Amino acid sequence: MNKAEFIKVMADKAGFTQKDAGIAFEAMVATIVETLKAGDKIAIAGFGSYELKKKAAAVKINPLTKKKVKVAAKNVPAFKFGNSFKQIFNA
Repeated sequence: MNKAEFIKVMADKAGFTQKDAGIAFEAMVATIVETLKAGDKIAIAGFGSYELKKKAAAVKINPLTKKKVKVAAKNVPAFKFGNSFKQIFNA
């Protein structure tokens, strides 16, 4: 399912227009980005949590050239599903 298909299904389930569902989706994404950039974590009970993880600088090997390459430290967004959400698929 791509973004447009997701928004269409979301609109149908919520009784929104596709335009309104698209606005809501974009607002949700923007809120997640702003919150993580501010250094905060988002925890949604029964669903999961978003957080920004720090990856340390490292030296990796380019598989094509076999040369060592320095990779700078960076922040990586991460999402972890909650246990209650995971259990839905194994019931």
